[in-house]
Amino acid sequence: MSGHSKWSTIKRAKGAADIKRGLTFTKVANAITIATKMGGSGDPDSNPRLRMAVDEARGVNMPKDNIQRAIDRGLGKLPGQTLEEVLYEGFGPGKTAFLVEGVTDNKMRTLQEVKNLFDKNGGSLGGQGSVAYMFDRVGEIRVKSQESRVKEDEMLELIDLGAEDVVDYLEDNMQGYLVYVGSSEVNTMGNKITRAGYKVESQELVYKPNVLIQINDAESAKKVLDFAGKLEELDDVQKVYANFDINEGLV
Repeated sequence: MSGHSKWSTIKRAKGAADIKRGLTFTKVANAITIATKMGGSGDPDSNPRLRMAVDEARGVNMPKDNIQRAIDRGLGKLPGQTLEEVLYEGFGPGKTAFLVEGVTDNKMRTLQEVKNLFDKNGGSLGGQGSVAYMFDRVGEIRVKSQESRVKEDEMLELIDLGAEDVVDYLEDNMQGYLVYVGSSEVNTMGNKITRAGYKVESQELVYKPNVLIQINDAESAKKVLDFAGKLEELDDVQKVYANFDINEGLV
């Protein structure tokens, strides 16, 4: 079980808890606002980052009116506080590397909240570049199996379509895959996978570690997972990435 997918294997098992942790309407709305602002467009068809944020919003059943308000805010059509993107780097329990993406209207407040969590959990917040080199910015596409196919055949087919890496997982006894591609190829690859007959559940840009820290005991596993969960519960935190790799028998 690897941290490279935002410990998504564990989060999938939690089911609806995803909506309460990391995928609240507020966090998704902030992602839409930032995507609109940074992309300079409120049209998902011409703003790939916005398209991914809107897809995420639909995935948590956000009402259309909420989505449009978030877009209008990003276009400067609505009054309100200015939102900024932040990215923090640091070391968590067991010297595991963490990248924390956030959106905030008060950078000093968010910095202090994140720093306090690192300090209280045996970690340390680092400066720019302290752990970023251990991660690659890539596209992650979550894909459902076609069910009647052999897993190995499907993984080879996804590679043949252009995937750089494919990681398989089971959810509710159903086979699925995390497909990794270059950051500029997310939408193109998503369309290829759909045309090949697979169901694309989500697609986004993530930080995937190129160096993994192996966790071999239950106590250490609990510490890093608890820490990751606490980070995601912070209001201003959008995504949490880490480079731990946990033996499946420990969780």
